[in-house]
Amino acid sequence: MGSLDLPSQTDEPDRAKPARDASARRPPAGELPDPDERSRVYEATRAYFSPGPADEAGQGAESSRQADAVGERGYPDEVPRFLEMLAEIEKRWSTMRQPGARLSSDAPGAHHKEGGFSSSAELHKETIEVVSHVREVERGLSADVQAVEQENGCGGSLAGFEHRLKGEDRLREKVAEKIEAEPGMTASEALHEVADAIRYTYCFEPENYTSGYYDIKERLESRGYEMYFSNNYWTNPEYKGINTRWVIRDGQRFEVQLHTPDSFHAKHHMTHIAYERIRDPTTSDEERGELREFQGEVSSWIEVPDGATEIPNYRKEGF
Repeated sequence: MGSLDLPSQTDEPDRAKPARDASARRPPAGELPDPDERSRVYEATRAYFSPGPADEAGQGAESSRQADAVGERGYPDEVPRFLEMLAEIEKRWSTMRQPGARLSSDAPGAHHKEGGFSSSAELHKETIEVVSHVREVERGLSADVQAVEQENGCGGSLAGFEHRLKGEDRLREKVAEKIEAEPGMTASEALHEVADAIRYTYCFEPENYTSGYYDIKERLESRGYEMYFSNNYWTNPEYKGINTRWVIRDGQRFEVQLHTPDSFHAKHHMTHIAYERIRDPTTSDEERGELREFQGEVSSWIEVPDGATEIPNYRKEGF
């Protein structure tokens, strides 16, 4: 597969650009992808993989020795090194950033101002109502998604299910952004177009991944959900996995990602800081280049499942 086309909506990870393109201009704020709220798991991962008591450190060393003995190392063996690389990058650049620059999920947004949410009172009220409707839609959808987890014949399991709903503040901001871009749009119409207001992830072992993709697709379709978009990132140098988008009969969209355990771990536990720094408009091109190289190094250790790169991209006309 050649280069991958990023979706027109910007909730997908913006990781398709090669690390060598570090000198490229920053994308406009409106084109930046939405953060995936991954920082909450960073410290847990660091604690798990960092040296601990003697017995824990010994177990890790023994695992590495066993891997070296057979001449193979895998993604899990490299995680401590990835953490060290990231810490070194952060240390090197933290003193060179603009005063006051910080990681923020609000960095690209124009709707959280000093006085609070900047939309009109009427729009704010309508948005709260439609966000509540999404909560209602999610309950039935999640029941089906969990049933698919139990029924699939490829050992797939849901990961990060507790984070299936985007935060209400971010949802309101996304609605305001869309209405600002298309002033005639209602809050309900805007929210229907937020592709990842509701999002799920299925994980498969590499040997079951390709068949698992088609299994999940068929089972969701049999329940009346329609896939309108699928983007295969398995040839991407900085991000691995497949991101799909679906629509419910009432028009609400949702996202389903398909990962292996390693690609899911890399996304949620290893590259979150790099991802957020890359999308931050205050980040320099030089730092962004190092961070892309880091993402590339992490991704290079992820096993690509047989047949995964042959799963086609898809976009339904009109979406």
